[in-house]
Amino acid sequence: MSTPIGRTRARGVETLSLDATGTRNALSASLVSGLANALAGCAEDEDVRAVVLTHTGTTFSAGADLRDPPAPDALVGLLRQIVELPKPVVARVTGHVRAGGLGLLAACDIAAASAAATFAFTEVRIGVAPAVISLPVIPRADPRALARHYLTGERFDPAEAVRLGLLTTTADDVDEALAPILDGLRRSSPQALAETKRLLTARVLETFDRDAAHLTALSARLFASGQAREGMTAFLEKRDAAWVV
Repeated sequence: MSTPIGRTRARGVETLSLDATGTRNALSASLVSGLANALAGCAEDEDVRAVVLTHTGTTFSAGADLRDPPAPDALVGLLRQIVELPKPVVARVTGHVRAGGLGLLAACDIAAASAAATFAFTEVRIGVAPAVISLPVIPRADPRALARHYLTGERFDPAEAVRLGLLTTTADDVDEALAPILDGLRRSSPQALAETKRLLTARVLETFDRDAAHLTALSARLFASGQAREGMTAFLEKRDAAWVV
């Protein structure tokens, strides 16, 4: 079985592409494992200065794969791995980002999206909460703006994602926007990048240390609930959940 992660390299920048378009790059057990393995390889490779995380197809990630979900501990491990990686991780988005996909985005050090991108924390609409992904999201995002999107599941655009703190920048041409950023990373000392990233991520990692066990348990409890079963069934059947008024 082929890994759902594409890999290319150019001048020290390793590009990892989520490549499971049949499931809209949903976070399945195999995709999470494949991405974790690719990131581990990047961490050990002295020729890799930075990592770009992007996607094939029109969706960066649709969130958790409801048919083949990863273990909550595996998703926590992946998010922490991105935060702790001793190389900068840059998200490049040209499509839709939903639920767990926003956790990946928040775990990255820098994130850029094209004007075509859309975003939504859709967990509340299927009867669960954005529990595990809160580990990187809450420390990085504006609390008042985040409350609206966590509680309503509304779709929002790249400009709002920048205002929330989930994106660094947005542009019609995302590669044009990323060019000076990647050039800056290529000009930076590997040692300096690793230590500077450590400074920037200290508060995020404190959240992982304090809250990971509680949020993992919360996620498992909610996904096993009756409301979640109804919400996921309604989503798969493309109908409103029973609680919609």
